[in-house]
Amino acid sequence: MDIAEVARRAGLPASTLRYYEERGLIAPTGRRGLRRQYDPAVLERLALIALGRTAGFSLDEVARMFAPDGRPDLDRGMLTAKADELEAKIRELGVLHDSLRHAAACPAPSHMECPTFRRILRAAGTGQPRTQKG
Repeated sequence: MDIAEVARRAGLPASTLRYYEERGLIAPTGRRGLRRQYDPAVLERLALIALGRTAGFSLDEVARMFAPDGRPDLDRGMLTAKADELEAKIRELGVLHDSLRHAAACPAPSHMECPTFRRILRAAGTGQPRTQKG
């Protein structure tokens, strides 16, 4: 497949493919004229790269997910650590979500008169988001 076909099927610009090539994440099998050619298996590799990026892995971390021969070699410890990191972020976002919902629906005449909103502010001021009660 030439670079244009890979770009179309992967939903990526050709410039991203060239960048991934520079970073050693993918490699063309050759050229036809000036156009890079890729094995169809590159699409699966690009899908793994996309999944890693979506999960928050850096490109260097993604590169370590491949064995020297190019096959996926996922480090389960690295995956577990990222899952733990995402779990903590989800909890943080849940607290933020609940706080915003409370602020939007709060019956107090002013948010500053709401004890729950004041607790949220205090927690935010200390960098310690907490779940709201009351």
